[in-house]
Amino acid sequence: MATFIDKAKIKVISGRGGNGCVAWRREKFVDKGGPAGGDGGRGGNVYLVADENMSTLLDFTYKSVFHAQDGENGKNKNCHGQGGNDLYLKVPVGVIVRDLKTGKVIADLNENEKTILVAKGGRGGRGNARFATAQKRSPQFCEPGEASVERELELELKLIADIGLLGMPNAGKSSFISLISSARPKVADYPFTTLTPNLGVVKKPDGDGFIVADIPGLIEGASEGIGLGFEFLRHIQRCRFFIHIVDMSASDPVANYIKINKELEKYDSELLKRHQILVLNKKDIVEKDKIDNLKENLKKYDSDIFIISCATSDGVKELLNHIFSLVDMLPRFDIEIEVEHDSDFDNNDDSEFFITKLNKNTYSISGGKLKRLVAVTDVKNVQQIRRLSNIMDSMGVWGRLRDLGINNEDTVIVEGVEMIYTDNYF
Repeated sequence: MATFIDKAKIKVISGRGGNGCVAWRREKFVDKGGPAGGDGGRGGNVYLVADENMSTLLDFTYKSVFHAQDGENGKNKNCHGQGGNDLYLKVPVGVIVRDLKTGKVIADLNENEKTILVAKGGRGGRGNARFATAQKRSPQFCEPGEASVERELELELKLIADIGLLGMPNAGKSSFISLISSARPKVADYPFTTLTPNLGVVKKPDGDGFIVADIPGLIEGASEGIGLGFEFLRHIQRCRFFIHIVDMSASDPVANYIKINKELEKYDSELLKRHQILVLNKKDIVEKDKIDNLKENLKKYDSDIFIISCATSDGVKELLNHIFSLVDMLPRFDIEIEVEHDSDFDNNDDSEFFITKLNKNTYSISGGKLKRLVAVTDVKNVQQIRRLSNIMDSMGVWGRLRDLGINNEDTVIVEGVEMIYTDNYF
């Protein structure tokens, strides 16, 4: 059986865009061939895809850094570079994705094949053929490709199960799930046999199926981190209803039942509103008088009561028929996960910009379009710097700075690139 891992931290890196090319068309009998540098290819994106065939995040413990393919550089003869291949990472259905830098939840992959873009590939740089105009027929520059995007993410799995099994350790949950499904959890006559959640698929008479989750180690104080229950209580939040198994041979079965429900309420009060089937187990070793008294005492808490023996299978068939009817009747409970807007993929083509005066002689300028332009500007190339300056002038950046009283030799920082302001130059 694969090790159950329900939390993982990974780093994803999108592909870098390929650089544009500076090239010239030189062919026999072709006069003034002109620029012929091709564009770079775009970098590959990184996606997360929910896959119902996975049930653990174990794969992400062996490898935690994932890199999409970079785009190819542009070539001569107007040949464009090939785009990088996108990277699709499969995760179990029910995974919540959190950005570690901001702490915000950016996705809830609660459906099979649901896909989320988590790192966008860099745009390919344009070759010099793109910059030829009637006035500037021989551009000596191209654009570098956009840089890749690096993100650190936390993956947290909340199992998508139809039914959750509740009960104190050694109540018979593992035995029950092994009776009704093909799951084969470890079964023994001592507490805490089950250390990780077990999933079992139960087939209905019509051929359809549903998933039952055995949540281990739920004891008094579990909601405060005592024992194992706190680690796995998240896995019952999406269940349609619960099957609460009580060991009738325990010293105080009623008190155990109450303790479990109190822990549910402390962890999430909404869980107590979910329907529960109360199953009294170990009928084969408990006297009939005790069973009758126990059933009578528990009626005031729950009227949906079944008495079974997992050891002999007595009463299991009747309980299973009742479960089939409830699965068809009760809808799956979809917990509300507040997903934040992923600002990393905002449209960067807007012309809005912001100016901040850092000190007497220094101004900082930022904005979506400027960020994109600076990313594909070769700061060592005078022609590209002049082109960036012209675009900023058409956007009204320099006019706004002059209104703010900028002087010659003042420093202007545009998305991390420093310039010295000069009236004659700009």
